[in-house]
Amino acid sequence: MIIDNMKKFIIAAAMAMSCVVADGQDAQFSYFSYKGNDSRFNKSIDASHQYLNPILAGFYPDPSFCRAGDAYYLVNSSFSFYPGVPIFKSYDLVNWTQIGHVLDRPEQLPLKRQRVSGGIFAPAISYNEKNKTFYMITTNVGMGNFFVKTKDPSKGWSNPIALPKIDGIDPSFFFDKDGKGYIVHNGPVDGGADYEGQRAIRIFRFDTTGDSIIGTYRQIVRGGTHVEAKPIWIEGPHLYRIGKYYYLMCAEGGTGDWHSEVILRASVKSDIMDPASWEECPNNPILTQRTGVDPNRPDIVTSTGHADLLQDKNGNWWAVFLGCRAYEGPFYNTGRDTYLLPVTWKDGWPEILEKGKNLPTVVTTPHKLTPPQQPAYLTGNFSYTDRFDSKELNQRWIFLRNPEMQRYEWGNKGLTIHPSTADISQLEPLSALFCRQQHNTFSAETEVNFAPKGKNDVAGFALLQNEHFNFVFGKTLLDGKPAVTLTRAERGTVLVGSAFINANAPLRLKIEGDGRYYSFYYADGNDWKPLAIGVDAVNLSTSRSGGFIGACIGLYATAGGKK
Repeated sequence: MIIDNMKKFIIAAAMAMSCVVADGQDAQFSYFSYKGNDSRFNKSIDASHQYLNPILAGFYPDPSFCRAGDAYYLVNSSFSFYPGVPIFKSYDLVNWTQIGHVLDRPEQLPLKRQRVSGGIFAPAISYNEKNKTFYMITTNVGMGNFFVKTKDPSKGWSNPIALPKIDGIDPSFFFDKDGKGYIVHNGPVDGGADYEGQRAIRIFRFDTTGDSIIGTYRQIVRGGTHVEAKPIWIEGPHLYRIGKYYYLMCAEGGTGDWHSEVILRASVKSDIMDPASWEECPNNPILTQRTGVDPNRPDIVTSTGHADLLQDKNGNWWAVFLGCRAYEGPFYNTGRDTYLLPVTWKDGWPEILEKGKNLPTVVTTPHKLTPPQQPAYLTGNFSYTDRFDSKELNQRWIFLRNPEMQRYEWGNKGLTIHPSTADISQLEPLSALFCRQQHNTFSAETEVNFAPKGKNDVAGFALLQNEHFNFVFGKTLLDGKPAVTLTRAERGTVLVGSAFINANAPLRLKIEGDGRYYSFYYADGNDWKPLAIGVDAVNLSTSRSGGFIGACIGLYATAGGKK
């Protein structure tokens, strides 16, 4: 059994419960149920040799993975959610199990007053065979670049080791065969940018003994590939040594539907810190869905890129990368998923996906797969119910910013939230738990027992994209009477629907989403009643709201909020 620092944090919080002073009436949630039913996943596959893309459905962006022996480890960006950087383990690259979070202690992950899409950007995980150590390097936009390390990812990670010399984002380690260490990252262009969106890739030497950067950086890529076309946002770099070449692979084109993956190489006999050593792949980009594909294709995936490469234990090459399951034009609410594809090689260059080819949903592997005995709830269609009756909170649940743990209890009575005065629009720790929306077609249901004292007291669901793009659906007071209300925020908040309810009965709430449109139901007795049908939820898409997360479903309570 994995014993990590998050558990210690939870135990400490439980010990503090006796001294809780709530700002308002407690909100008690007896259960949470989720069901996903996307048509893309309604396919019959041979689970011993086939898998479904995405392999991690929902808000799991910027994947990075590594191999140590027979085991593989994968991490994703977490932005301003706590704990941060979910980490997964697999023995076949397809079936993953979450083993915790890399950043599971407050001292590792300060998130005070960071916006939803602040926090942790693009973590990269590496294994150094020379010293048998795992490294995770990343950017916390509120504090700078740093890394943590461990000998065993299941037993927790070190405190952050700061890297103040890095000016930029998306750092990644590379450890050469001779033990030398390097860091590549996205940074400003030397001498200033020639056009908007122009960035550079820089490289540093790294001392693995002293855990520190050696000397100054060199700029090895200015602007990106095909510079005559003024490429934007060269980022997410990874460096590899494969055969007689070093390879530098990067994302390019921004995080929208022009996203892509490109690659360069340099001879192992050359100086990789010399920009003249690098040549571009003539077939760039080696992954994209931006052009040459049918806009009406089934199982549309857009914005593919931000990839990482790995050779499996059988000698085959694979790539993980992000993509988006759009339901209409550029809009997607599920965020950026993690996908997996085999890599082919031609003339010394890798290709993740042939140009003009649709990203496949069903992929056949050359090796045997071993599906887990217990569902991981990471891809495909699934349903689950959480009654919060365990001593440990399921790892699907995350907090926005550093939580005030004394506000939460779970166990025999389900989930109890002691509301704070912070509301969803503020840059403060909320009294809320969130999980990811993982399907375009889904339902979510809960029951809440709550006695509001004022019109600004609310408990129920929050659908979060960011502070100014969201829904709040719950019990409150309206004209001094108990009511259920639905508000929609899109650079301004409007009341979508309301109904007076039985003051003494627990309130059940249900959301049914189908692509762009969501319907909201309530029950203060036996029967479900519609509150609002076919509400436009495009405000939960990053293409409308900006930012980098996918929609998250929250069990939320606030006592007062903004007056």
